[in-house]
Amino acid sequence: MVLRILVLSLASIILFACTKSNKEERLADISKLETLVHEMEEELALLEVEIIELKDFHNTLLSNQENILQQSDPNKYAFKNGFSSNRPGGDSTLSSIGILGAEENYDKSLSEIFLTNGLDSAFSRIYHKYDFVAQVYSNSSSEISRVFPAYDIEEFLSKDIDLKSFNFYYKGNSENNPSRGPVWIPDVYVDPVGRGWILSLIQPVYQGDSLFAVLGIDITVDEIISRYLEKGNENYLIVTKNGDIVAGNSESIELLSFPPLRNHVYMETIQEDNFRISDFNLFNSKNQEVREMAEKLLFEGKIHYFFKDVFSPYSAHKVSFELLDWILIEFNPTPP
Repeated sequence: MVLRILVLSLASIILFACTKSNKEERLADISKLETLVHEMEEELALLEVEIIELKDFHNTLLSNQENILQQSDPNKYAFKNGFSSNRPGGDSTLSSIGILGAEENYDKSLSEIFLTNGLDSAFSRIYHKYDFVAQVYSNSSSEISRVFPAYDIEEFLSKDIDLKSFNFYYKGNSENNPSRGPVWIPDVYVDPVGRGWILSLIQPVYQGDSLFAVLGIDITVDEIISRYLEKGNENYLIVTKNGDIVAGNSESIELLSFPPLRNHVYMETIQEDNFRISDFNLFNSKNQEVREMAEKLLFEGKIHYFFKDVFSPYSAHKVSFELLDWILIEFNPTPP
């Protein structure tokens, strides 16, 4: 009897040691996540340099206003109902421009457009230099929108849209950005010009103490998923610190008891205007353990979480971003 107890005890110790060893082996594996986050942030940081240089160039245009207006080509753009008439497939050096301000200020708006036409070449350079950039743009305090590359502007942009109500504008104002430096907007949003869910880097441009415009560089969530999260067979998810899902492959979405959408369907879904990111929040998962995991990783500062339910994934491990208020989580469906 004593021998049997000793054997069972020894077996339990060995089983515990193996389980602990397996878990410790996984705990050490977050270096892979750290490398991925570093790789992403290293590329994103390049855009901060670019947008600061873009701001400096914009300031140069403002400082040389008289000379530039004298030399500007008033026929570079043609307008109809306040929208530039060029379309995709036409002159690839042009942006799409919308004059959304009051009609009585139309001549003043045209003067601003003539002054800032030099932005087109700067926008084009950034767009073609980085294959992960979706668009480069400027939205001015006088409600003039310039976006490169050109798109079907009248189809997507309404004359009565209020640019200043979007986070890609107001996050750059003095109240939200007193330092006047570049700002990453961590909460992705539906792009009003039809590119789906967007991550934006913005930079204010001041004329004296007045906010003249807010510059922006956009990356689509689609690009983030395909570029960074689908490199291998890992189940990655990017979330905000409040648990909103920013990006993830379809397998990760399904592991968390969200609607079992295939990746291409998920891509189509997030491009719908009526989609709300809060619908895909970790705390809204039907799985109680997923909600518990979110509490531990996001609010209690834990790095690892091991699930108990056989219907749940085996484990989850996180690494926080430094450049953005994001968290990268890897889910392991089964033990290593």
